[in-house]
Amino acid sequence: MCCTEGSLRKRDSQRAPEAVFCLQLQMTVPLDTLKGLDTCFPSGPELSGAGIAAAMERASERRTASALFAGFRALGLFSNDIPHVVRFSALKRRFYVTTCVGKSFHTYDVQKLSLVAVSNSVPQDICCMAADGRLVFAAYGNVFSAFARNKEIVHTFKGHKAEIHLLQPFGDHIISVDTDSILIIWHIYSEEEYLQLTFDKSVFKISAILHPSTYLNKILLGSEQGSLQLWNVKSNKLLYTFPGWKLGVTALQQAPAVDVVAIGLMSGQVIIHNIKFNETLMKFRQDWGPITSISFRTDGHPVMAAGSPCGHIGLWDLEDKKLINQMRNAHSTAIAGLTFLHREPLLVTNGADNALRIWIFDGPTGEGRLLRFRMGHSAPLTSIRYYGQNGQQILSASQDGTLQSFSTVHEKFNKSLGHGLINKKRVKRKGLQNTMSVRLPPITKFAAEEARESDWDGIIACHQGKLSCSTWNYQKSTIGAYFLKPKEMKKDDITATAVDITSCGNFAVIGLSSGTVDVYNMQSGIHRGSFGKDQAHKGSVRGVAVDGLNQLTVTTGSEGLLKFWNFKNKILIHSVSLSSSPNIMLLHRDSGILGLALDDFSISVLDIETRKIVREFSGHQGQINDMAFSPDGRWLISAAMDCSIRTWDLPSGCLIDCFLLDSAPLNVSMSPTGDFLATSHVDHLGIFLWSNISLYSVVSLRPLPADYVPSVVMLPGTCQTQDVEVSEETVEPSDEMIEYDSPEQLNEQLVTLSLLPESRWKNLLNLDVIKKKNKPKEPPKVPKSAPFFIPTIPGLVPRYAAPEQNNDPQQSKVVNLGVLAQKSDFCLKLEEGLVNNKYDTALNLLKESGPSGIETELRSLSPDCGGSVEVMQSFLKMIGMMLDRKRDFELAQAYLALFLKLHLKMLPSEPVLLEEITNLSSQVEENWTHLQSLFNQSMCILNYLKSALL
Repeated sequence: MCCTEGSLRKRDSQRAPEAVFCLQLQMTVPLDTLKGLDTCFPSGPELSGAGIAAAMERASERRTASALFAGFRALGLFSNDIPHVVRFSALKRRFYVTTCVGKSFHTYDVQKLSLVAVSNSVPQDICCMAADGRLVFAAYGNVFSAFARNKEIVHTFKGHKAEIHLLQPFGDHIISVDTDSILIIWHIYSEEEYLQLTFDKSVFKISAILHPSTYLNKILLGSEQGSLQLWNVKSNKLLYTFPGWKLGVTALQQAPAVDVVAIGLMSGQVIIHNIKFNETLMKFRQDWGPITSISFRTDGHPVMAAGSPCGHIGLWDLEDKKLINQMRNAHSTAIAGLTFLHREPLLVTNGADNALRIWIFDGPTGEGRLLRFRMGHSAPLTSIRYYGQNGQQILSASQDGTLQSFSTVHEKFNKSLGHGLINKKRVKRKGLQNTMSVRLPPITKFAAEEARESDWDGIIACHQGKLSCSTWNYQKSTIGAYFLKPKEMKKDDITATAVDITSCGNFAVIGLSSGTVDVYNMQSGIHRGSFGKDQAHKGSVRGVAVDGLNQLTVTTGSEGLLKFWNFKNKILIHSVSLSSSPNIMLLHRDSGILGLALDDFSISVLDIETRKIVREFSGHQGQINDMAFSPDGRWLISAAMDCSIRTWDLPSGCLIDCFLLDSAPLNVSMSPTGDFLATSHVDHLGIFLWSNISLYSVVSLRPLPADYVPSVVMLPGTCQTQDVEVSEETVEPSDEMIEYDSPEQLNEQLVTLSLLPESRWKNLLNLDVIKKKNKPKEPPKVPKSAPFFIPTIPGLVPRYAAPEQNNDPQQSKVVNLGVLAQKSDFCLKLEEGLVNNKYDTALNLLKESGPSGIETELRSLSPDCGGSVEVMQSFLKMIGMMLDRKRDFELAQAYLALFLKLHLKMLPSEPVLLEEITNLSSQVEENWTHLQSLFNQSMCILNYLKSALL
């Protein structure tokens, strides 16, 4: 229920001062969003205007990053324009492929293409990679590192002054080449330079490197000028210079035959050349641009594959010297790398389209078919939204025209819903291979609901420049059966601009650029009416939303009006004029809160029940691209072109978090479980997850000042960044997140319990019953056995010795307890306590003992069992000390109860003990009276809260 402004002020006038302060900042909000308002400000009598200002000033000085969100990891990244690396593990007898994803790399098992490892991040983006049988080498800037176990950096090599662009393993050495054509040979394990060669860039700029098979200590270098050089790196001598073909060398690859290499040129030619005799064996040419990579089959088929910048792969027969097949559109971008697996008909390819694919050649025509793949979006994202209520799937649409689902749990749950096709049946009937001409434009906005996903389509999407909206089926992972559009529309320039789907999954609401808002049935695709007589708005529809009960429909248009409609009758109920044209509209169905992002970079929050603006936020310096509500409706998160993500607290009407990014955020979506925030950014292909710090840590949600300057936060990678060692001198102490050490006792007025388990003290009064129950029915019988060595009497004739009999009449059968009586450590510590009045050591001895040991110690305090009256008095003083401190409260009660049970008959006969018992009785009664008053007070508060909530 919602209340008016006057009732809110009347009710909240009795709240704490900080709550009243929060309400005076802005207008009123619905009452259900005001729960838990006290967490926004520190509570207590010290709160004042000056105190709040000082707290805000300290917060602005201390906070250097987001207080609510921490970078977790990136989703949907599989490959970029860096060529992949294939390795063979002799131990596991399988191949692994490594692809680069920015500042780290992924390692996949080729057999199932499952992710095996993610490397640690490096400071910059990786610019080239290489690998041998043990290590993976990755260069970033003018430095490169060696990774062991596909993850950890074990060696780092520094010495180049320009960016490294080529790496070549060479036994126990590694060769690196930078853009200034400086070649350095390193010893891997000592990280020392072995040799350095400097080339003139204007004459010979190195563009490719190869170690020819069986050529000991020799490397072949290709240049952008077209010539090649063969060097002996051990003797540091130039052995031979190949004049080349006056075209830049782009790729070098060893052929299966010794002395033969394949040379890729800028013109698209592939030269098969014998470097021993400097003889060209054959030439091939493709019309798709420069050769990007070359590979040879080694499974008995003389086939060579060559990659191109347009994503095509050419397959050449080396025996017939002709082109045998073309794999067109293997990737949507340039082929970054391709590798035939050794002695297997499998080809591994990757490209800048964020895809890693494995092709198998098992057909009669020699063409490869797609066997396995890992693929993300190949173009920046246009919209992302969490799908379902478990917070484990994120739907994303991209400029490449695809709709995909990424799992936040594991990559094996990812799936692609594919490209939208204009006529799916026609494509199937004609069997078109190239579907580029019939693909739908990119999806700009979509809405999804899983309520009826098993019965019919549950996703509705509008496309760029299209009037009709497509439906999609999540379970079938394909485009749906209907294209929803009004039949009477004749203009070609009208497009769908806003969509929403009801919570029941039965209806879709579509807003058009002409101002019309239509309702369609998702099951049949039939048009079920329109809002308004001719059109709902005079301008383009900017947003549509339906409440959770299908009773109210909210629409907004570019003319600056917000309208409320009856969903069933399509009748206008109310209209609100906005201060500026709206850009985005978002409804939180559970709380009935509506968020509006306006063209003047401000945000308005409305209550759809009272239809009034309850909050207004300003602070963004650019167009607001997207908004998201937290699951409980307390936070509104906005992302704008000023590269900032801001979190607004609705109950207090304050900005509680803000951070900047190096790339403008385009979309934000909050998990239904509240654990992650998902974002997408300009010129980025992945989805970035940010963990909600408030779920697992104490966060101070203090309002930020108006002049708060946020700091730039780096986007999370596919793994966590390595920790950087920082000297203690550079670390400035901060009291924002001080490590809290719990004291032994929080409040001296309250009692503190021990951390001992109940088995140590709860059954002390029932030990005799427990011993009786555990007593065996019969004593164990020891079998009679003869001694191993039977005693004999010494002599010539062996005789057995008879057992000795004790005939001493002076020996008494009564045991002398004085000989056995030995005081325990506990008794000794009690005796010391009478002198120094310290009982901590004696108490610790009792805490370490079990129930039987405690009973034995307390029983031995009696004079009849070796103790004394002084020791018993000392024990009672120890109990009094525990009651005074109000610590280990349950232990003091249990120990005292057992002591009274064992020695109650003796206590009245000793005046000293009787006096101690009298003092303890008053202490126990006082403590229990105080605790009972606290219990009664707590029960009253709980009963009051329960009645208020009901």
